[in-house]
Amino acid sequence: MFKLAWASLRSRALSVSLTVLVIMLSVVLLLGVERVRTQAHEGFASTVSGTDLIVGARSGPVNLLLYSVFHIGDPTNNVSWQTYEELTGLPHVKWAVPLSLGDSYRGYRVVGTTPDYFAHYRYGAGHALAFAEGQPFDDLYDAVVGAEVAQALKLKPGDPIVLAHGTGAITLAKHSDKPFRIRGILQRTGTPVDSSVLVSLAAIEAIHVDWRTGVQLPGQHVSAEDARHLDLTPTSITAFMLGLDSRIATFSVQRRINEYPDEAMMAILPGVTLQQLWQSLGTAEKALQLISGMVVLLGMVSLVALLVSTLQERRREMAVLRATGAQPRYIAGLLVVEAVATSAMACAMGLGALVLASLLGRSGALANFGLSITHIWPDARELLWVGAILVISAVAGLVPAALAYRRTLSDGLAPGA
Repeated sequence: MFKLAWASLRSRALSVSLTVLVIMLSVVLLLGVERVRTQAHEGFASTVSGTDLIVGARSGPVNLLLYSVFHIGDPTNNVSWQTYEELTGLPHVKWAVPLSLGDSYRGYRVVGTTPDYFAHYRYGAGHALAFAEGQPFDDLYDAVVGAEVAQALKLKPGDPIVLAHGTGAITLAKHSDKPFRIRGILQRTGTPVDSSVLVSLAAIEAIHVDWRTGVQLPGQHVSAEDARHLDLTPTSITAFMLGLDSRIATFSVQRRINEYPDEAMMAILPGVTLQQLWQSLGTAEKALQLISGMVVLLGMVSLVALLVSTLQERRREMAVLRATGAQPRYIAGLLVVEAVATSAMACAMGLGALVLASLLGRSGALANFGLSITHIWPDARELLWVGAILVISAVAGLVPAALAYRRTLSDGLAPGA
């Protein structure tokens, strides 16, 4: 039966090839969407790791996470430097990394921080930030840019940049009197760090010493060199990250910060808040799964259409098989085998295309699209999807099989003949 099914498929190579192509594309879309969805979830959940608490002015947990980690939106209020120093002096606080937002460079967010950011920020499975070129900022007017910023704007160490006041993509309020130079370029992380420009907290203060409420004060210009000799201790920051010496102390430190009497503060667990944020995006995730499932269904419909459309022209073939002693159920089974064989070829080609795309992504050929490939070969979940497609194709093959069975009976031959 298998040899006969293969010969029959070869005799209709063009139509079968088109059907295989349609099913292959549906398999690639289904497995590709599933792989991207899984990896996006894993990457989203591991945007920041190793940080026990993120602290900012009291608002909502998701809002605090969005502006402090993803650089989306703006804070309701800042945190005074005095409060920062008092809270980072609490028992069990091992390290603290301040964050100051509010400026940008050609649409990319500028993050004011300290060198501890490069030492303590973790993403994924505890990966530390690494430099593709250069090193951390050292001078007051040094800047470190993420991989996406460097690639999009074609920046390299030593290039001058001018920061802008505000977070808009286009702004006329620029700090042109205090230019920076690129000190280092970070390796790609797949996190918002890739689209960030990192400078020191002192640099944020320096570019704003002669600014008030978003405008430069007339007649009070302070040069870049003169700013170096000023006290550049910040008066406030946007938020800060905390690492504790004990996971057991997380909730007690969180409670003390939330109950801080001198300022309305909020401390969130980044992992828990990330899961809450991902759940709010569940509708888009289900929509992607629905679309890929509909494409697979379309592939199965094209398979049924192929087999049904050939029944009339294969009537002579079935008559010859009946004349040589083949029973109707044998002919019906032959069509089911052809359906499964067609789907099997499509699935094999789809898996091959998926592996090839993953190899290209791992080698960096797809780095321009910001893809992060965590595994290349199909895992158990993807193989389970392929098995389900083969079962569905066998069920779909029952439709032309039933028609063929009835047709052989209508030719006047008994089922057992």
